[in-house]
Amino acid sequence: MMKMKLSKTNQKIDNNVCKALTIACESSLHEVAGFVWLTHRANYTNFPASLVITCVFNTDEEIDAMKALQHDETMISTIQKQLLKVGVVVKNIKKSVRFDSEQACQAKHDGQWSDRLALSIVKQKPNARRVH
Repeated sequence: MMKMKLSKTNQKIDNNVCKALTIACESSLHEVAGFVWLTHRANYTNFPASLVITCVFNTDEEIDAMKALQHDETMISTIQKQLLKVGVVVKNIKKSVRFDSEQACQAKHDGQWSDRLALSIVKQKPNARRVH
């Protein structure tokens, strides 16, 4: 998939989102068992409504265990707080944060995260694109 160049304004927004999510990621790495990384993508013509954050765990079992302990709520809250610090207000943060696993990606997409994440975009808006 070819990335289009972001305008200076959108690049600045994306950089701020990256900073916020890096802090949230580092925090969650220490607090949530099984959590390994996160990524985001957005269509900046429909931002922040189009923002999707995917939190990745090693296995589906780890996602189930994390949800049983309500750590999903903690992670979502941490992400929201960090986004607010950089001026990004997401109306329904729970719809914007998804949980996925390396195990599921390996089983269904041969470990190709770009393919797996692209599927989520189609449901959102046909012209949305993935942004790291």
